[in-house]
Amino acid sequence: MEVPSDRKPKHHQEFNSLAVTDLSPSTSSPTFPPVVTASFAADNSGVFQLRLRQPESGGEAICFGLRNSQLFNLGPLETLVVVEESGNSEAAKESSSFSKAFKLEFTTLYQQRAFYAAFEQLKHGVSITQNGPLKNGSVTSPKSKFDNKIEASSAKMYFHYYGQLLHQQNMLQDYVRTGTYYSAVIENCIDFQGRVVVDVGAGSGILSLFAAQAGAKHVYAVEASEMADFATRLIAGNESLRHLITVIKGKIEDVELPEKADILISEPMGTLLVNERMLETYVIARDRFLVPGGKMFPSIGRIHMAPFSDEYLFVEIANKALFWQQRNFYGVDLTPLYGSAFQGYFSQPVVDAFDPRILVSPPSSHSLDFNSIKEEDLYEIDIPLSFIAAVGTRVHGLACWFDVLFNGSSVQRWLTTAPGSPTTHWYQMRCVLSQPLYVMAGQEITGKLHLVAHSAQSYTINLTMSAKMWGPGADQGGIIQTSTGKLELKEPYYRLSQPQPYMPSAQDQLLHQHYITPQDGNVTSINLQQPQSPGFFMNQ
Repeated sequence: MEVPSDRKPKHHQEFNSLAVTDLSPSTSSPTFPPVVTASFAADNSGVFQLRLRQPESGGEAICFGLRNSQLFNLGPLETLVVVEESGNSEAAKESSSFSKAFKLEFTTLYQQRAFYAAFEQLKHGVSITQNGPLKNGSVTSPKSKFDNKIEASSAKMYFHYYGQLLHQQNMLQDYVRTGTYYSAVIENCIDFQGRVVVDVGAGSGILSLFAAQAGAKHVYAVEASEMADFATRLIAGNESLRHLITVIKGKIEDVELPEKADILISEPMGTLLVNERMLETYVIARDRFLVPGGKMFPSIGRIHMAPFSDEYLFVEIANKALFWQQRNFYGVDLTPLYGSAFQGYFSQPVVDAFDPRILVSPPSSHSLDFNSIKEEDLYEIDIPLSFIAAVGTRVHGLACWFDVLFNGSSVQRWLTTAPGSPTTHWYQMRCVLSQPLYVMAGQEITGKLHLVAHSAQSYTINLTMSAKMWGPGADQGGIIQTSTGKLELKEPYYRLSQPQPYMPSAQDQLLHQHYITPQDGNVTSINLQQPQSPGFFMNQ
């Protein structure tokens, strides 16, 4: 099996624009420039070294052997490198004291993680080539790209979940999801006829069967979970199509296919579009298997966001922590844990279907083009926020949903999870702030939604929302209130069985049930086949 070049150990891996601080107690330590380029390179004997040099400098680099070095995490973006001081005396050899230390500050979390991975791989002699053992005789079985970034326990639970028929049934019975995929494929049969298709994360094989119905020359259904066995049985039971589909059990990152694909089809979307990190696998499949100019179904995803006001939801979450305000719980005072419990409940994104009238401004959107996005672009996602409040109210957080586009040659079809549209198994999601914002009509709300991927196949959400000055002189004014939240996308609060009340007010008489497009502000009718922008109900 040929190993892709991006998975082979490089003889020269560079990490640019690192700030360095010398923490060595010894005055004999080398002098570091404030900004360095760090790289890993092998010396003449094949031993890997960490080299620090000033960018664009032809001077000699400062080198440390990896065997005598250790890394310590100091926090986000900061790493301590400690180097064992070698000495000639027996005392020095026996003490194994570490006398050189310097702190590296990285520019991004991805850069820091890549540095850690390269350091550990090269220090411990991991070989992922097919050319035999390393010079030192140490050979370690390679891990796939998936295994290197996803912890084993998370992957085990993930594949166990999707290997069960009851969960596949839940997705198949989402008729918005399944029906939209079916329509997108059959209505664009011109794209599938006589073409080779790869179904990425095929599950039950339903999308492979759709592609075969549309006239595909051959479909490769790639599925890593035990569902591959069920997919094989399902496809075998459809006699007119089974000769067109080959089920391959394995991860997209590992499997080999006999030919390239003209079309990729997949259902890689999770909560907030990116949960479960399946989009990265979809992009890897594109890079490994799709011919230049090939099509992707879907081809574009959009995350939509808008501030919301929901007093019922805020009180419901806050009240959960009241348990920890008991001062005599079997004689025990629980109040020392109240603050942590309060913040813990607000760290859960709320997944439910909400009334679109709770939105207080037109939504904004962030697009992901699956045809061109890089896998690394999905490790950290920064989304700036800017809204104009349509009403005066308390803003309790940010509401989110997504849609994806099937850009067929005959028909463009959208699959949307917008509030007010038919509900899907994804529902919608809300990030609730523990400290609401007070806004007036016409006031600007700014902030940032920052998503950081982690090895449990999900994201940490960092949300900041601020209310700016409004009215006369607003251009000269600044931010008057800011609220922040840190939420774990993998641990949502599924509020699916709760009633969804709406607080009536005098403003209700001004509400009308039409969608507003943020591009031009014109009132339009709801178009579920191809929404230009998921809308909301607001005051006029």
